[in-house]
Amino acid sequence: MRHKPYSYHLHYSPRMKKEMTSADVAALALELSSGETSIIDAKIAKIYQPTDDEIRINLYIFNKGRDNLVIEAGKRAHMSQHLRPSPKIPQSFPMMLRKHIMGGRITFVKQYDFDRILEIGVVRGGVETLLVIELFSPGNIVLLDSERRIILPMKPVTFKGRRIRSGEVYQYPDAQISPVEANAEDLKKIFSGSDADVVRTIATRFNLGGVLAEEVCARSRVNKTQAAKDAGSEDIDAIIAALKALFSPLLKCNLDPCLIKKEVKGEMQAFDVLPFELYIYKDYEKTSFSSFNAALDEFFGKAVAESVQQQVTSVKKEKVDVFERRLQKQKAAIQKFGKDADKQTRIAEKIYANYVEIEEIIGVLKQARADGYSWDEIRSIIKKAKDKVPAAKWIENIDPSAGKVVLDLDGTKASIDVRLTIPQNAKVYYEKAKKLTRKKEGALKAIEDTRIAMKKKEKKVSNKRRVNRKRYWYERFRWFISSDGFLVVAGRDADSNEEIVKKYMEKRDIVFHTQNPGAPITVIRTEGKDIPETTLQETAQFVVSYSSVWKSGQFSGDCYWVKPEQVSKTPESGEFLKKGSFVIRGERNYFRDVQVGAAIALELDEKTRVIGGPLSAVSKHGKYVIEVIPGKFNQNDLAKKIYKIYVDRLKDPNFVKQIASPDRIAKMLPPGESEIKSL
Repeated sequence: MRHKPYSYHLHYSPRMKKEMTSADVAALALELSSGETSIIDAKIAKIYQPTDDEIRINLYIFNKGRDNLVIEAGKRAHMSQHLRPSPKIPQSFPMMLRKHIMGGRITFVKQYDFDRILEIGVVRGGVETLLVIELFSPGNIVLLDSERRIILPMKPVTFKGRRIRSGEVYQYPDAQISPVEANAEDLKKIFSGSDADVVRTIATRFNLGGVLAEEVCARSRVNKTQAAKDAGSEDIDAIIAALKALFSPLLKCNLDPCLIKKEVKGEMQAFDVLPFELYIYKDYEKTSFSSFNAALDEFFGKAVAESVQQQVTSVKKEKVDVFERRLQKQKAAIQKFGKDADKQTRIAEKIYANYVEIEEIIGVLKQARADGYSWDEIRSIIKKAKDKVPAAKWIENIDPSAGKVVLDLDGTKASIDVRLTIPQNAKVYYEKAKKLTRKKEGALKAIEDTRIAMKKKEKKVSNKRRVNRKRYWYERFRWFISSDGFLVVAGRDADSNEEIVKKYMEKRDIVFHTQNPGAPITVIRTEGKDIPETTLQETAQFVVSYSSVWKSGQFSGDCYWVKPEQVSKTPESGEFLKKGSFVIRGERNYFRDVQVGAAIALELDEKTRVIGGPLSAVSKHGKYVIEVIPGKFNQNDLAKKIYKIYVDRLKDPNFVKQIASPDRIAKMLPPGESEIKSL
């Protein structure tokens, strides 16, 4: 019996996606190997292992800069902006990977046999290796040599027919029939030998998983619950047609990545990520993405980042809660000590208030004992006398071993030692009250100590500086931010001069250069805005100071600015331009006798970094400003002096080292020798 497609949607209950499907891996391989999201030719930098199952490969991608490929064995792989913190002590697996592939170049990314296996080819120094990523449970990451022999597995394991250990030839798991290439005969053979229903057979034998199997049944309108062996030719043909339609976006490289959302506790939450839309989700809310990598990162990566943040918050809260719990216990103890002290005082006062009656009771008990009565006989006599002797009613209990009698003094229970006088009995309770009062005072002092400790902890947390070392593209060059907020960027050498002109200079920018050779090409990034005179003056000083003028020990020099269209790489006829040099044609706008000057400072607001440039610009954006002038110390020696000054001033060596280490300071100093102007 056939069902209409909507019946599958009504009966299908979606669950949270835990790992990638074979279709997801196919889409990922497609993106990583072609188009704008390709990582082919990317250079491999450092490799980290934040958790037992996850590695992060830092990549340098041509014309894009640095990015990170995150791989979680048995679960996911994608480019990511949401990263777990790197471990302080690296594990052996990433260190071995660095030894074999760090500095290598990625040659290909592909999926193996429509399985949840991703392969990344790497070449370094002419040596080829292969990184195999198993995204099926339990998952693994394995490095192979050119002969497919295992160099190193993340998890050395042995399965039936498979040994994933160093030195072994890598064996793939048993192959499944590819749903992309399957034909009617393949399907008929599988169905005839299956003991399961249609949807389970498609899910397991075609390596599709439950969601895509449901989609195939919905598109084909085949009864998913019928036994697979009972499916007829018409059903077989319909399923084959549905498979071809389902995977058409992959074959045509026409992906439509999206997250699928549903309401959970009043909020819309994503529960699935797809490279293309599915019919069974037609009534669910969707969020589209420009790439499947971005969708995967939003679904898997963001969840990881939120989990890490929750753990950090939990740890911080736990540290705070230690004091809170201690404080609550101390407050409860104070309340109890006070209550108990009042009770002991009240008993003592009741004893004095009933002095005569209690003395009479003690006298009677003593006389009875002197007359030879046992305590049991005394109890019996008291019980019989309660109706005749009023004071006898006060006796609640007698403890012969302790020589004590418990009296009910108008609702207050008092234990009276018959061997003591009335004042001595009262004193026992007064002493107990004093002891409890001393404990209360001690607890009050402990509360004050706890509150002081809490304040110190809060102060320590609030004073702890946080490092924000987000990297910006311009930090590879010489740069500063003008007093007016404009980015000024300059080359460090011939290569970076070429890169700035060809890649970053725009028609609306302003280009500075000096009359003297050995100066960097310097560009004010205008973003179409008018440039104030202060920025022009600061850039002029920057150009002169970071040129051969400073290096030669001079204290002033000339420079000029032109428009980008006046900068050319085409030399005059018969002339030759070396790398990093350009021809300037047309009118030049000069700044004469510009005084050299530079300063170093620390930016400590949203960004935490060392900055350098003209004094006026650096003073506007930074703190702990140190002015430098041409002098006798080379860059490295002066950088160490400045670093030591910052450590002394901030009293936080670890923080200073992270944002303003001597090598970072040296990069911000003018070329040649310098010294600190008097502080």
